[in-house]
Amino acid sequence: MDLDYFTLARVIHVVAVVLWIGGVSMVTTILIPGVKKLKSKEEQIATFEMIEGKFSNQAKITTLLTGLTGFYMLYDLDAWDRYLDYRFWWIHAMTFVWVIFTIVIYVLEPFILHRLFKKYATENPEKTFRIMQRMHWILLLLSLITIAGAVAGSHGWLLIG
Repeated sequence: MDLDYFTLARVIHVVAVVLWIGGVSMVTTILIPGVKKLKSKEEQIATFEMIEGKFSNQAKITTLLTGLTGFYMLYDLDAWDRYLDYRFWWIHAMTFVWVIFTIVIYVLEPFILHRLFKKYATENPEKTFRIMQRMHWILLLLSLITIAGAVAGSHGWLLIG
């Protein structure tokens, strides 16, 4: 039996997306609201950083796997021209979501956001967590729309055209 690298890439891609966006969903809908209910700002900050820090490691691995397998599948299919066809909007959306998260996870979070979070959460934790949750909701909704479009589009339902 020959190993089908495309199928393997798709399996890894889907599992990585499930772990990555599932984690974003957990942070958005469970972690941040739970942390906001803690009594002291010190407890809020420590709890959030402890749990989110562990997810950050998972997110780094899963976004890397998602990107590698996604671009491998485009290469294997020689489907680069889909970026020029608006009917494949979901490929643009997948790439856009991946780029946003990759920049946040690998550049902004370690070099800028972590420091800003500590500063502003110490000064005004309520406002900081409210802004953070709002940003997470935007990214989660964008991700879910992208996932829905990708599933539909990869099964031939292009919605447009």
